[in-house]
Amino acid sequence: MRFEPTFSITPKIATSLMRIEAARQAVRDLPVTPAVLATLRETARLYSTHYSTMIEGNRLTQEQVSGVVGQQQHFPGRERDEKEVLGYYSALERAEQIAASRVDVTETHIRTLHGLVMGEGRRRKRATPYRDGQNVIRDSRSQRIVYMPPEAKDVPPLMNALVEWIAASERDDLPCPLRAAIAHYQFATIHPYYDGNGRTARLLTTLILHLGGYDLKGLYSLEEYYARNLREYYGALTVGPSHNYYEGRAGADITRWAEYFCEGMADSFESVQRRAREAAEAGASDRSRALRRLNPRQRRALELFRENNTITSLHVAMLFGISQRTARSILSDWVREGFVVVTDPAKKSRKYGLAAEFAELP
Repeated sequence: MRFEPTFSITPKIATSLMRIEAARQAVRDLPVTPAVLATLRETARLYSTHYSTMIEGNRLTQEQVSGVVGQQQHFPGRERDEKEVLGYYSALERAEQIAASRVDVTETHIRTLHGLVMGEGRRRKRATPYRDGQNVIRDSRSQRIVYMPPEAKDVPPLMNALVEWIAASERDDLPCPLRAAIAHYQFATIHPYYDGNGRTARLLTTLILHLGGYDLKGLYSLEEYYARNLREYYGALTVGPSHNYYEGRAGADITRWAEYFCEGMADSFESVQRRAREAAEAGASDRSRALRRLNPRQRRALELFRENNTITSLHVAMLFGISQRTARSILSDWVREGFVVVTDPAKKSRKYGLAAEFAELP
């Protein structure tokens, strides 16, 4: 089976893509300190966890989610909700780890994320197999069938085709936001599991965006956008002339969904831009003279020293998406400028640390 989505890049999508790029660049250049960045990133993770599980009916509040994740609180009678929160948070962390390794998306990655979603926060939860029978989506009130996914025998080839399409669309330079939107739609359409499909679809979206360089420092939450208007979210996903996969859904035009997704991503990115700017301005009076001396690239490099005493050219290459040769040249410039010092001169594994003047900044 081949997956060939039908969609058009409308003026609305084009506008959203431009807004996304503008906000992405603005956030990249903001001089947010690593300490503030870490706080904003953790807040975004908790927001994503809260809203993605809330979409599925989780009853915990944002504050309660923070307490559960921090293992500071337990809520009797809400054990299932707590399990969902811990599972999603763990899967979100795993998605970020996969993205950091800069590998292609595989079915094993997707199945592992689903395993974590359905677990209890255990990091090594096994990858789960696809469903072996038919499932349906019903209206919670009327119990009428809203959607009938493909038969179980078709799930493996459809998932294989989806993963192949993700890789091919990247080679074809399809904008990453559109790639993520379409993958989200197709995963939800295949509905490869009995439960956890929505949460896993949203995690797959996050993984694709992070791999494509649209992680925005890990500060955004698309789930919050979806949760604000669930009817619009589900309405945009519901396309085609029939609720049956085989009667039109498979080849439906998904332009409406792509418009909805890209507009939501633009809104989310602009929201991050505002929050990051406010954080940068709030800390401006406390920013040292040393921090003001750094250029945008050096400020961003401070992120590397938040968890590492020393770094290598590989760290710099991965952070900026450049070759190690270029990274070594940049590090040589930074040594001359007094930003970093060589701590291990070994040619093949040279290590660098922050110069004493900047050691307190991370």
